[in-house]
Amino acid sequence: MEADLSGFNIDAPRWDQCTFLGRVKHFFNVTDPRTVLVPEWELDWAKVMVEKSRMGTVPPGTRVEQLLYAKKLYDSAFHPDTGDKMNVIGRMSFQVPGGMIITGFMLQFYRTIPAVTFWQWVNQSFNALVNYTNRNAASPTSVRQMAVSYITATTAAVTTAVGMNMLTKRAPPLVGRWVPFAAVAAANCVNIPMMRQQELIQGICVKDRNHNEIGHSRRAAAIGITQVVISRITMAAPGMILLPVVMERLEKLRCMKRIRVLHAPLQVLLSGCFLIFMVPVACGLFPQTCELPVSYLEPELQDTIKAKCGEPVPYVYFNKGL
Repeated sequence: MEADLSGFNIDAPRWDQCTFLGRVKHFFNVTDPRTVLVPEWELDWAKVMVEKSRMGTVPPGTRVEQLLYAKKLYDSAFHPDTGDKMNVIGRMSFQVPGGMIITGFMLQFYRTIPAVTFWQWVNQSFNALVNYTNRNAASPTSVRQMAVSYITATTAAVTTAVGMNMLTKRAPPLVGRWVPFAAVAAANCVNIPMMRQQELIQGICVKDRNHNEIGHSRRAAAIGITQVVISRITMAAPGMILLPVVMERLEKLRCMKRIRVLHAPLQVLLSGCFLIFMVPVACGLFPQTCELPVSYLEPELQDTIKAKCGEPVPYVYFNKGL
């Protein structure tokens, strides 16, 4: 029997986005690393199906399961603001395969300055691409701004890592293993605001409940970017804090001392185990579409909204990015 799709809304979330658990389930679906392997033609099919569903023109015989799968691919590969296909490496679904390799090697090669410098540079290059790909695309970023943010964040990460590495040379070995996390946290506090500085300068696009654009707010941008910084640090924290403790104990075992060449691959694998859970958990800490009381906005924007809408608008909404 053919499914009735007359009341189906493809943009309606499958899980309640007002609850933490609902958001985690949503991001487990969207950040599924297997979607990275989906061929381009299938992603294009998914976009076509999503657009046809929005217009109510899906082909006869289409099942709900097909539309849900198309929406999963669409959400994982296309930007929510522009609808453009995102760079594969910059997608949140690439965080597990990309992040596990970089995190594993950062935690393994933390003893020498050249190794610390190289892996922090690799990590910040990866982060810069992820931050740019998942920004709020309604606020354009120039090449110069991207270059400045990339150089600043890389410098902050390398300086923090090298400086703390030198300070902890006489500290217990475990303390030295935590240096990469300190560098990553410091760099996230620089990289994300710098990469999205245009939003802080000109404001982020805010909309009413009917998705009509009603202005740009710097306060909303600051809230969104702060939430993204917290999410990214949370994403890295368990793996980069707990994994050194695990490796510190494992490396004392006699069998581990005989297979030192497998230490790095093991750290990469264990990093992936942490990220599989932490990517959706961290992304789900805050709603992607933020709700903000109009009373919190800039006074001049409040006046503009009153003049434009005519009737009271209690809340505005905006995409904070990921």
